[in-house]
Order: sequence, then C-alpha cells, then structure tokens
Amino acid sequence: MRGMILSLAAVMALASCSERGERVTFNGMYFPAKSSKASDDRKDFVVTVRRVEQGLAEAREAGRYEATKYCVNSFGTSEIDWAQGPDADAALLVSNGRLTLRGRCQIW
Repeated sequence: MRGMILSLAAVMALASCSERGERVTFNGMYFPAKSSKASDDRKDFVVTVRRVEQGLAEAREAGRYEATKYCVNSFGTSEIDWAQGPDADAALLVSNGRLTLRGRCQIW
C-alpha cells in the first residue's frame, strides 16, 4: 500500500513539472488566463487574466495570447474584433486584480 501511494505521488509530481514546462510566460512571468464563450454564440468570448500586479503590459499580452488561442482553437482564425481589448484604458480592464478582455472571433 505504501509503495502504491509513493508511486502515485511521484507520478503526480512529474505531471506537475511537465505542466510548468509548457506554460507560456511573458517577460519571464506566468499569468494564469482563462477564456470562455460570453454568449450563446461561441464567437463571443471573455478572457480573464490573474496576477496583474506582476505587470500590466505583460498581463495584457497574456490576455491577447489567450484570446487568440481561443479563436484559433475554436474557429481556425486569429482575427478578433475587440469590444474590450488589451490596448484599452487600464481602468476599464482591471478589477479585483484581474484583467478582463472581451471580443468576437472574426470568421472570413
């Protein structure tokens, strides 16, 4: 039983290491970001980025990256029509330490 628990712990430790290696960083910092559909139309999305206090410029780029990834994975396009984009005034984007972006994936 003890051997099984130790084996499971080792596998979990290795899995978490590979995840860290796959993280995309901005200026050496990691910004956890999440994208999701914002309405019944999946082309409309919202992205939230945490750890904005590490750097606003980098958090904006992390949000832009996450939005682009959402559109490419969902529709095969990187074209975005921003409603609340990464280049907007910071006062509009940041609340409670989180950056929020909104847009729509543009399909040709």
